[in-house]
Amino acid sequence: MRILLRILITAVALGIATAVVPGIELTTGSTASRIGTLIVVALIFGIVNTVIKPVVKTIGCLFYVLTLGLIGLVVNGLLLWLSSWAAGKLSLPFHITGFWAAFWGAIIVGVVGWLLGLFLDDRKDSRRTGR
Repeated sequence: MRILLRILITAVALGIATAVVPGIELTTGSTASRIGTLIVVALIFGIVNTVIKPVVKTIGCLFYVLTLGLIGLVVNGLLLWLSSWAAGKLSLPFHITGFWAAFWGAIIVGVVGWLLGLFLDDRKDSRRTGR
């Protein structure tokens, strides 16, 4: 159940990024189609982050230390761009036109996902403490 909530949170964050960042395009007509596309792209983004991000962090550990973690913003942007490429290969109407759109989109997805995740984590903590 928690994984489904994380996918939905990422889908909402991607929806906000498509509305805010020029260069992130969702070119489908109906609302149901848009929601379905965002959920599938969120799933792709989750798989890309689960599989590739640990490898990149391990290989690029020195760059993370030298840049005080700021290279993570670039890595997240590249992973979002890779997710857009994979969505294109699956004929999904989701496209990111360049690195900077992916960079700013990844920042928005990260911040919105974190904010929405706070509510999820808050409910989990309140069940533990009985509040």
